[in-house]
Amino acid sequence: MMRFLQPSERFRRARRSGGESGHGESGFTLVELLVVLAIIALIATLAAPQVLPYLGTARTNAAKAQIRNIESALELYYVDNAKYPTSEEGLNALVAQPAGETRWNGPYLKGTTGLKDPWGRPYSYEVKADASGVVIRSLGKDGKPDGTGEDQDVSN
Repeated sequence: MMRFLQPSERFRRARRSGGESGHGESGFTLVELLVVLAIIALIATLAAPQVLPYLGTARTNAAKAQIRNIESALELYYVDNAKYPTSEEGLNALVAQPAGETRWNGPYLKGTTGLKDPWGRPYSYEVKADASGVVIRSLGKDGKPDGTGEDQDVSN
């Protein structure tokens, strides 16, 4: 006498036996993996030249934004102390109280991480000769004056 199995019972028996083919192992072959890796490599080689120029401009834009942030902090420092930090005190005066400053009401920046440009070098800082303001500058990726593209200087 022939017994008919319910669909759920047939599925359980097939799983216990390792699948319908009876091999007991499943997965991807080496050729399939190599084809997928080749496709990913092809996409990466096509996309990388399109994306890389944006990384350079992103760092330059980040430097401009950081300089504006430092300028705002310097204005707050100026309001409290009636002067900008000296070149010797530098931008660290925005984070830690300089010696002898009694009206210092900081910190004006949350930490020293904002005092380095996106390339990891400290911003140069100098007070203008007539004390009318300050100059904050990053020398760009190459760390040398002037330049073009990602190597250009960024200042306020």
